[in-house]
Amino acid sequence: MDLRFRIRADGPCLLIPVTSDPGGLELVEADLDGQERRSSDYRDAVAVPEELRPLLPSSFDVIGDVALIKIPDELAPYGRQMGEALVSANGSIRAVFSDSGVKGDFRIRDLERLAGSGGSETVHKEFGVRLFTDPAKVYFNPRLSSERARIASLVKDGEIVIDMFGGVAPFGTVICRLAHPEAVYSIDLNPEAERFAKMNAEKNHVDRLHPMTGDSSVLIYGLPMADRIIMNLPQIAERFLPHALARLKSGGTVHMYKIIERAEFDGFVDRMIVGMKALGHGIAVKWSELKTYSPTMSVYSLDIVKF
Repeated sequence: MDLRFRIRADGPCLLIPVTSDPGGLELVEADLDGQERRSSDYRDAVAVPEELRPLLPSSFDVIGDVALIKIPDELAPYGRQMGEALVSANGSIRAVFSDSGVKGDFRIRDLERLAGSGGSETVHKEFGVRLFTDPAKVYFNPRLSSERARIASLVKDGEIVIDMFGGVAPFGTVICRLAHPEAVYSIDLNPEAERFAKMNAEKNHVDRLHPMTGDSSVLIYGLPMADRIIMNLPQIAERFLPHALARLKSGGTVHMYKIIERAEFDGFVDRMIVGMKALGHGIAVKWSELKTYSPTMSVYSLDIVKF
């Protein structure tokens, strides 16, 4: 499409401006009204000193209708302008918050509203699932939507699934909507996470999701043996792997996520295999690099099969 011009109705037809022959459609010449193109990149609109412009973040998280952006110290005085530019450039964003990072055992983001209206509670949609969450109260990662769908596609009918660090149960909710497990147990230390997880089960008409509050390394021993265990605690998940493997059926899979220096990853996997063998757990590991975390670090997805 040629976005410089507007689409126009012409009797039973639509005149759609194009820049080249699309093939299979009739091409005609017509005078169409022009339209102003609004950039969707907030950096084109924000007013900051020219020497600071290279520091403007090129990416940010969007959870539902809320945007979370990490602002370098040099740009802190221009946070309001950045927030207003984000709202202006993206019609689907209601409010913008500065994100000072995830803190504490509950993995809650330190947020401050820069622009827009309302609080940080929102509804995030993915793959036909509505996820109610509040990043100021509970942990939620919007960047794992494809990974949640991938794991749901692997779940076989009647499986027992345990999510050891479930947050508001996005994995569990997506799995229950897209697959047919016998039960999904979603555990989190944060009582607010259980409240949102129960809300997500209700709003998505899911009756096989069982949210729980507490220490997963303790609660997991009171649950049925699992076919599949999810461990989304990428800084220290490997510390809990012995507990997961102890409650995993032979042939079952642990889906673990890890943030690590790329140069150290191969050694990390080798040490993990040796360490688990010493505890009596034979494992095979498949992995993929999900995304870059920093210039030298990445987030990895590891599928660990117990044999």
